[in-house]
Amino acid sequence: MELISYLKEQMKLDPGLERKLEQAFRRDYYSKGHKITEPGTLSNKVYFVEKGLVRTYYIKNGKEITHHFFAEDKFTMPIESIFYNGRSPYGIEVLESSIIRSVRFPGLEELIDGSTALEKFIRMLLIDVLKTFSDRLSALQFQSAHERYQTMLEQNPNILLRAPLGHIASYLGITQQTLSVIRAQK
Repeated sequence: MELISYLKEQMKLDPGLERKLEQAFRRDYYSKGHKITEPGTLSNKVYFVEKGLVRTYYIKNGKEITHHFFAEDKFTMPIESIFYNGRSPYGIEVLESSIIRSVRFPGLEELIDGSTALEKFIRMLLIDVLKTFSDRLSALQFQSAHERYQTMLEQNPNILLRAPLGHIASYLGITQQTLSVIRAQK
């Protein structure tokens, strides 16, 4: 869904703010495999997936590990860079041809400061992000590999059709072989 249409579903968006948001957010088209950012870099951009699938990932022992998947109508941003002026341990990679909207956070912050509706939306978005990562941490700590797989399918049923199995396995914290065994148990 296009950014403005998505925002209109989430909040009351007056025409002036709509125009400013449309101008502030750049639209980029990326091919599968493109790395928007690399782990260990600074970026102050907020990203919105209009079309496609991206993942955040980190490097551990020389291997890329999937941290999270973001499909249509999802925001992602390097929190460590934006709020703490530090290098983000996560990179962003495009897994399908995608349309990604982006804005530098200082520009977005100016718009947030001028709109109570946008401020409330951002607050709810950040709470949702905290809940998502709290659920993920809980799953890694307390769920079996099979339960994590089932949870992933419930939350994102098309992920098996859209993401490489190696990325899915690393997201679940298991080997590709273990993922194959779990999938065969259906």
